[in-house]
Amino acid sequence: MSPHCQLLVTAACHLCHDAEAVLMPFVEHGLLVEVVDIMTLEEGPEQYSLRIPVLRHIESRRELNWPFTCEQIAAFLMQS
Repeated sequence: MSPHCQLLVTAACHLCHDAEAVLMPFVEHGLLVEVVDIMTLEEGPEQYSLRIPVLRHIESRRELNWPFTCEQIAAFLMQS
């Protein structure tokens, strides 16, 4: 099964760890999230270095910037 979302992060980012914790209840209920280091993306460092962590819906390419709450994630997923 393919992931639904990507969580764009960098190594040693404490906010990224916080975002993973907020996402965990969704993952436990079946949301598939691929964690992607922005350094591996062609546009990553330039586009995301000041915005991470970012939750990106794979199909719609919509993005939710940090900080986000469980309620905001739920609304984001319903719109995607």
